[in-house]
Amino acid sequence: MQILRPDAVLFVGDLSDGDLRLTRRITRLPFPVAVILGNHDRGRDRSGGILEQQLAVLGDLHCAWRAIQWPELPLTIVGARPCSAGGGFHLSNAVEAVYGPVSLEASADRIVQAAAGVPADQPLIVMAHCGPTGLGSDAASPCGRDWKTPAVDWGDQDLALALDRMARNRPADLVIFGHMHHALKRGSGLRQNLLRHRHGTALINAACVPRSGLDGQDRPLLHLSWAEFQGSQLTQLAHHWYTSDAELIHQEQLPMDASSSC
Repeated sequence: MQILRPDAVLFVGDLSDGDLRLTRRITRLPFPVAVILGNHDRGRDRSGGILEQQLAVLGDLHCAWRAIQWPELPLTIVGARPCSAGGGFHLSNAVEAVYGPVSLEASADRIVQAAAGVPADQPLIVMAHCGPTGLGSDAASPCGRDWKTPAVDWGDQDLALALDRMARNRPADLVIFGHMHHALKRGSGLRQNLLRHRHGTALINAACVPRSGLDGQDRPLLHLSWAEFQGSQLTQLAHHWYTSDAELIHQEQLPMDASSSC
């Protein structure tokens, strides 16, 4: 990571099943960092205690329902709902214990309000644990349910609503999420994970699991999702696979035109 020298590093959640060791390591990274916690990050604790510990470790690095800005970077990250498990809209007992009851409409409003403060000369980037509804209901759709039949759209309704409301003034340039693993259940292929949606918004599902492994030559490879901007213009959105010495071995890119629209 140090060799690649990214301007910022974003974590889309499911860091661990409530284990704080990786969370603490993330806070020590020598880069601007933003995190949105996933459903696994609350552990099996329904009381919200583990979630509160995670939030205490992360502090201002956690972007749920708020925006993170860095004075040294022309970049703002807008966070969606924390600890989403997909499937429409649902707050777990742990999330409700920490944040209180939040309705679908209120959650969407919070995301929209956070986005309203993004400067016009910066990209509007929304980070979520699970992607929005409206991306398809097949098992291989970006948020399609592949572990149970029938396949359905398993995205977040509040995020979809927020993106539509934001588009009345300014569409999001990029939505980054995870949760839905690239490899489908029972070896039935890969899900769509790079696309351009309505309003021209680009989306990337970063949930390549596992993130590290070996290639055909037994070389260790690491997967990173990668975005580049010039001003507020998205110029590259891709999945990259690197060797341990940061050599780029393989990449999959979203074409920078409307031909990849969903």
